[in-house]
Amino acid sequence: MVKIRLARGGRVHAPIYTIVATDSRNPRDGRNLERLGQYNPSAKEVLVGIKVDKIQKYVQNGAHLSDTVRTLLKKIRFRSLSC
Repeated sequence: MVKIRLARGGRVHAPIYTIVATDSRNPRDGRNLERLGQYNPSAKEVLVGIKVDKIQKYVQNGAHLSDTVRTLLKKIRFRSLSC
C-alpha cells in the first residue's frame, strides 16, 4: 500500500521533514517512490515546494495520507482528502 508521510532529515535539534510517497512497509527514512515537498517547523514558511497535483494523483490512485501530513495539507486548503 502506498502511503504519503514524513521522512526526517536535518540536524540534531533542527529537523527538516520531507513529504514522501512510499510503500508502507519501508522504514520511515528508507526508500521512497517520490519526494512531494518539505516541512520545516522552525521556518516562517513551514511548507515549501508542495506538489499538490502529484499528491492528488496518488490519493486518487488509492494512497493513504498520514495524520500529520493530512493536518499540514489542510493549511494550504488541500481539498481532496477523501481517505
